[in-house]
Amino acid sequence: MNDNRKSDNPIVPKISPNNGGPTAGRTAEAREGRGLAKGNPKRQTRVRALNREALQNALQRVRQAAEQERNRPLTTLWHHVYNVDRLREAYLGLKRKAAPGVDGVTWGAYGEALEGNLQDLSERLQRGAYRARPVRRTYIPKSDGRQRPLGVTTLEDKIVQRACAQVLNAIYETEFLGFSYGFRPGRSQHMALDALAVAIQGKSVNWVLDADIRGFYDAIDHEWMMRFIGHRITDQRLHRHVQKWLKAGVLENGQKTILKEGVPQGGSISPVLSNIYLHYALDLWAHQWRRRHARGDVIIVRYADDFVVGFQYQSDARRFWVDLRKRMEKFGLELHPEKTQLIEFGAFAAKNRRRRGEGKPETFNFLGFTHICHRTRKGRFVVLRQTMKTRMRAKIRDIKDRLRKHLHAPVPWVGKHLRQIWLGHLQYYGVPRNGPSLCSFRLSLVRLWYRSLRRRSQKSRMTWERMNRLQSRYLPNARIVHPYPIQRLRVMTRGRSPVH
Repeated sequence: MNDNRKSDNPIVPKISPNNGGPTAGRTAEAREGRGLAKGNPKRQTRVRALNREALQNALQRVRQAAEQERNRPLTTLWHHVYNVDRLREAYLGLKRKAAPGVDGVTWGAYGEALEGNLQDLSERLQRGAYRARPVRRTYIPKSDGRQRPLGVTTLEDKIVQRACAQVLNAIYETEFLGFSYGFRPGRSQHMALDALAVAIQGKSVNWVLDADIRGFYDAIDHEWMMRFIGHRITDQRLHRHVQKWLKAGVLENGQKTILKEGVPQGGSISPVLSNIYLHYALDLWAHQWRRRHARGDVIIVRYADDFVVGFQYQSDARRFWVDLRKRMEKFGLELHPEKTQLIEFGAFAAKNRRRRGEGKPETFNFLGFTHICHRTRKGRFVVLRQTMKTRMRAKIRDIKDRLRKHLHAPVPWVGKHLRQIWLGHLQYYGVPRNGPSLCSFRLSLVRLWYRSLRRRSQKSRMTWERMNRLQSRYLPNARIVHPYPIQRLRVMTRGRSPVH
């Protein structure tokens, strides 16, 4: 596209969707010859609203260019990243209390001289002087007792990665397929869960392949990653900076390690890069496979590196599984042998297994829920989704440890803390037909709190009568907060094609 970097309007640049320049990032204060009040990184609401609208318009033009030029790679995009307004928006979108990276710079400290810091960062990005810093590696416990590695990037790396991710999302949202849900704008885990339930109930699904990629984020091949990006983007400045993040290395126990493969989890750019990788390594291939080789219905739902594939025929399922292994090996990936399984699942699974003298249909886990073959009172087949028992037990253990740690904290403080935990649990697990699991979790929460209050003193006067008053005050009754899957999917796909 033409490289026109001039703009008649500094707030709403009249530029090509694929081009821009340093003037696009000027603030209203800079144009009027005045600065922000000392120590106050916030800008006037009206100016920020205008700048936000200009940034959205710029992304919309990028999106339109990506749609119109599907057969031609985009050449000039980096100016959208080093735009000062976009960097500021990225900064304001970061978590205020997030842990600092290897440089020790916090969100608040960086904001004390925000405009100067962002201008300096923009200039370094523009002239190629920006350097990515190593990622500080930490570990967080998983529900199965193992630890998940998490990368903590520096604040400036977070800012630039977040700005770059916005531009990449604007391009690749025109490319990603409908059955991909992980870390995409306007999509969520519950949309993936609902799409899976509706597809299994509405299609001729009799077999389910529940797949998981072993150590996906640590196995991403850097060379393949850059080749995939090159299919749609040939801006060498963007390529160089993505490579800088991939090769920045990891700092653990004072030792720096340069990664030859993998993307550290925790970075702002990691989700979109992982989606790009799986889009080419898995999604496009799987979509073509079901069109060319499947004899019956095939449904696919993927969220990040977890995906479920449903089949009408067992022969299709087994053939897909074999081909999938080969496909993963080609790109340096491997299916997790313990978390990948093929099971008989669907409307006729119970009947078929009963006829063969086998037990109840097997279940599978996806996004924190155990999926079960179930019949309503009227005999209609539905996919029953219940909270995974391992997740629930892990959460109860965590709450027990917290109560022990804050044994003598004021009762109102503990009550508000438990209320936040309970409401967060409801917000995620409050799906239709999961009421018994919700009630069980709330009951466990109440009992743990009761025992904690009893341990505060050898002469405790805590009774269940008083406990009932406390739980009524701080812990609302269990309730379903999400609609039935078909209701959400109708709204999501209205006027568009199915998403599975």
